[in-house]
Amino acid sequence: MKNKHLSKVVLDEKSLGQAAGDIDHERKVAMHDLLQDNVFAPAGATRDGPYALHLSERDGRLIFDIRDANGEELVAHHLSLAPLRRTIKDYFLLCENYYDAIRAAQPEKLETIDMARRAVHNEGTETLIERLDGKIETNFETARRIFTLICSLAMRMGRGTA
Repeated sequence: MKNKHLSKVVLDEKSLGQAAGDIDHERKVAMHDLLQDNVFAPAGATRDGPYALHLSERDGRLIFDIRDANGEELVAHHLSLAPLRRTIKDYFLLCENYYDAIRAAQPEKLETIDMARRAVHNEGTETLIERLDGKIETNFETARRIFTLICSLAMRMGRGTA
């Protein structure tokens, strides 16, 4: 799978919401980890990778704008954000609780909240994999990191925390 990977990920600045420091840190870690190790093969691409993914959100739709290493557009996939909204909302609520427990030095709550947070994150990842079926071939870890980036986009106008 040498040429079936991402070498660049760009998040649309207009789509990004104001994020708390903790959420911003998670986004940066996900971006770093994604670029270090990923499996990404878009259906309908006319050339092999590596690929550049330009990820944005417009009018309730996720836009996966996939380009070649030179920035030339290859294919774009538009997905409704609706199937992920509830999971994203739950995930952000659990993240808030998790970071509150850290700040309040409540280690007894951390493990339980973290387990729930990971379970909801996995649920979102599975939904994303289903939505990408036939459009983009990926593995669980790659989809998990992309889900984190999607959550960053969903924060725009308070969608992630409402």
